[in-house]
Amino acid sequence: MRLRWLTWDVTDTLIRVRRSVGEQYCSEARSLGLQLEPESVERAFRLAYQSQHRRFPNYGLSQGLSSREWWQDVVRETFSLCGVRGEPALQPLAERLYRGFSGSNNWEVFPDAERALEQCGRLGLRMGVVSNFDQRLEQVLESCGLRRHFDFVVTSESAGAAKPDGRIFREALRLSGLAEPGLAAHVGDDYWNDYRAARQQGMQSYLLQRRGAEWGVPPEHRLSSLEELPALLS
Repeated sequence: MRLRWLTWDVTDTLIRVRRSVGEQYCSEARSLGLQLEPESVERAFRLAYQSQHRRFPNYGLSQGLSSREWWQDVVRETFSLCGVRGEPALQPLAERLYRGFSGSNNWEVFPDAERALEQCGRLGLRMGVVSNFDQRLEQVLESCGLRRHFDFVVTSESAGAAKPDGRIFREALRLSGLAEPGLAAHVGDDYWNDYRAARQQGMQSYLLQRRGAEWGVPPEHRLSSLEELPALLS
């Protein structure tokens, strides 16, 4: 069967953070007179993020939170773990960081992404996004110059379900108008959330392994770079 649609993961597939989260948090904190070590902030962020994700999965949407509130809680807990508590500046700092991660100042496009998207478009494939991301993703993609490639953007926030939950892929298939899931393929860097989850919905899929990890995926389904994808599809 010849493919008609491609869906794409975004984070660590098409874009990545420009600097570590610890460095970016510290940069904003310095503007408010807070002096912290990026490595310590990075460790604190990972703990805060993991705790928040366990307590309030998918941005706490089913528990009455907004994604903005969810992320602001992560920021406050990160700095709390670094010993910064009760600071009047923490709320505006959380808001600045939330807005800062809404555009290309803090995100960069992988060198192989733009060309791969262009070439896949020339093959006549229509494309969409399926990403565990919040409502800022449209703005991020626009700011990074990638939004024009996609007919739709489905986030875990808009779908009300996060990969590997099949509902997010089914929403993408609904938007594509395809009656046959096998006419679509998904591209991403996570075995469970991207490669396996898409196949469980009847789609084809490709696993991007920039660092050469091995999951027992057939060679014809593995990509070491997005540059390899158009040749596989042509």
